[in-house]
Amino acid sequence: MKVEEFNSKKIYSDVSGVSSYIDKRIKIELNSYGLYEEIVDTDISGDISPLVRKVSPYLNSKLSVCDVARTLFSRYENIKNDVRIGYYQSLFVGYVKEGEYRVNASSGGMGTWIFKELFEKGLIDGVIHVKENPDKKSSTLFKYGISKTIEEIKSGAKTKYYPVELSEVLDLVKNCKGKYAIVGIPSFIESIRLLALNDTIIKDRIIFTVGLICGHQKSSKFADYMAWQVGIKPGDLKNIDFRHKLDNARADSYAIKMTGIIDGKTKTIIKSKNNLSGQNWGLGYFKPLASDFTDDVFNETADIVVGDAWLPEYQNDSNGNNIVIIRNPIINDIVTEAISEGRLIMNDVDSDTIFKSQAAHFRHTFDELSYRKYKKDNNNLWYPINRVNAENEISFLRGKVQDIRMEISSKSHEYFKMAVDKDDLSFFENKMKILNNKYKIIYYLMAIQGKGLAGIIKIIIGKLKK
Repeated sequence: MKVEEFNSKKIYSDVSGVSSYIDKRIKIELNSYGLYEEIVDTDISGDISPLVRKVSPYLNSKLSVCDVARTLFSRYENIKNDVRIGYYQSLFVGYVKEGEYRVNASSGGMGTWIFKELFEKGLIDGVIHVKENPDKKSSTLFKYGISKTIEEIKSGAKTKYYPVELSEVLDLVKNCKGKYAIVGIPSFIESIRLLALNDTIIKDRIIFTVGLICGHQKSSKFADYMAWQVGIKPGDLKNIDFRHKLDNARADSYAIKMTGIIDGKTKTIIKSKNNLSGQNWGLGYFKPLASDFTDDVFNETADIVVGDAWLPEYQNDSNGNNIVIIRNPIINDIVTEAISEGRLIMNDVDSDTIFKSQAAHFRHTFDELSYRKYKKDNNNLWYPINRVNAENEISFLRGKVQDIRMEISSKSHEYFKMAVDKDDLSFFENKMKILNNKYKIIYYLMAIQGKGLAGIIKIIIGKLKK
């Protein structure tokens, strides 16, 4: 692959860092927008390694997510397949009862718990997961690391809405013998699977994968924006807990806990996400372009997938619950045994229940990806090949939703950088308010279209009475 071709397509990469691991001439750096970027000098000698095309999901046109998943899981006895969620042995909704895994988790505690089980049973020697950056002088708050004790494993609990990459930790794996389990978003896990097909050391050492369900990635500026709203200016944020649980609140009404410098003093502030701007995931603040061109909602190449149980019957439980998709029989045996022992509280569910927990996410990521690709075709722009065909078969207003979402994502990066340069948070918020209002108008029009004017008036009267 020529350097020019790689550079023209890298904006669609989720920048897992696997390309840099393969070809050391590809550097990974956080750019001025707080997103990891693959940097390749245009005057480097020779072409980029042909392996880069093979290990990058957005460049590999020969193996789809389905192909990789089929190779991994179709051979297992009693394996089932759902076109929406992929292969599965078992499907559950619930939480970890033993210990404090649930208390210290974003939701039900299953992610950290399964690592603990694999480690205690001697199936792995370490866990590859996202932790606080040990270099406190660095402005990067989180990075991938390896944990080799239970306490270290627990330190990686909770979701981090923050950019990370794998190149450094993969070098550690290659130089440190052992068996590892890794956690990651769909594109990262698929990259690891593709890498394992081409690198025997990685195949032999990363033997379990734990997948997260990811609405979309965020730049590091998302954390900065949350902190700036409570008085911690960009550059002064020292630590952030994106999913701080609140007692007696709905599962989706968590808080953000931030520690940073305000007026020369270190302060910790806890703020409900409902009182912070930019928390509406549908708006897509600080979303990289690559997140809009993936079709893998349920992390189809992971051995086990954990996500939030965004289901009505679980929403009022402030402690949180996980949906769990299990594909690997070894992990399936571990989980079912723990359920029988009462260490896990899990309900068997069907694929429809799992799908409903992420229905809105699926509609945007998979169903309406066809429209986003159609728009690229109209402008003669390249985009990654995946299972979704470019078509304009959604309604006019749903198309407008997609248009404004992409505009909001793009402009949020630009306007925030300008706001930081001006040292003026209101600049960003005023600019984004105009786009947010356009978004709201489209949804009002869809509501009128769905319920009719009489229905809308009835809703308004009901709200006024309340």
